[in-house]
Amino acid sequence: MLRNIKPMQMFTKLSALKFNNEFQWSSYTTARTLVSVVENKQKGIATVIMKKPPVNSLNLEFLQKLTEVIKDLEDRKFRGLILTSDVPKVFCAGLDITELYNPSKERLEKFWEAFQIFWKTLYITPLITIAAVNGHAPAGGCVFALSCDHSIMVKSKCFIGLNETLLGFAAPKWVQLMLINACGRRKAEHALKMSKLFTPEEALESNIVHELVDSPSQLLPKAEEAMDLWLKVPALGLQMTKLSLRKSFVDDLISYEKEDVDNVVTTFLQDETQKILENYLKSLKAKKK
Repeated sequence: MLRNIKPMQMFTKLSALKFNNEFQWSSYTTARTLVSVVENKQKGIATVIMKKPPVNSLNLEFLQKLTEVIKDLEDRKFRGLILTSDVPKVFCAGLDITELYNPSKERLEKFWEAFQIFWKTLYITPLITIAAVNGHAPAGGCVFALSCDHSIMVKSKCFIGLNETLLGFAAPKWVQLMLINACGRRKAEHALKMSKLFTPEEALESNIVHELVDSPSQLLPKAEEAMDLWLKVPALGLQMTKLSLRKSFVDDLISYEKEDVDNVVTTFLQDETQKILENYLKSLKAKKK
């Protein structure tokens, strides 16, 4: 079983694993593997592993692939998924800046629409969703954790939060509302305006994540343990409750999603925003030297 696989095998030698009939390995690819999936058909759950180094940044193709994986698991009547990363110390660094820096209007529209579709799919999927956060999770990585039914994070020198303001734009309303739900309006408002990144301990206290583990080796076993508890809840009752709690948020986005896209396009085509992104990219390149 997966819990008997050593952590380094799980995260560095995934392609070498051999599974019996209970577990199956599959990959969803474009030009290269972006997502791998370990399926436990006996339990009806899957571990979805993001594989887009160096930081699992979300570009158009990656968002489309993640959406495809979720819908495929839904179609095949799986009950749950665990979302994690095989990039050491990084869960997901958020949106790919190259999608936002000097974009064409058409590509930017398509990219943001894909982000909306992915979020709507993840947020109200009938699947039980658990985020196993193995490292840094700013911006879009935080969106994953907030969107899942249950989130577990490793105690380490990593951060999670919505830091879009520092990059010259605002987190969309539908993202802001999730943070408000998690930690309350006053605290969320301050965090959003200041682009606050939370330590794991702060994230737990602020309800951004539900549990912490002491080391990466404990993360997937803890996620499987949590999934077993969720699986004890009758599927129909859980799905109905989840939908009744969350569908209004998705319906709200649907009511203004074209306006949301237009606002993003207007923001990112402004010279001021592009200059901020340019400086940010330069700072990243400087750190690599």
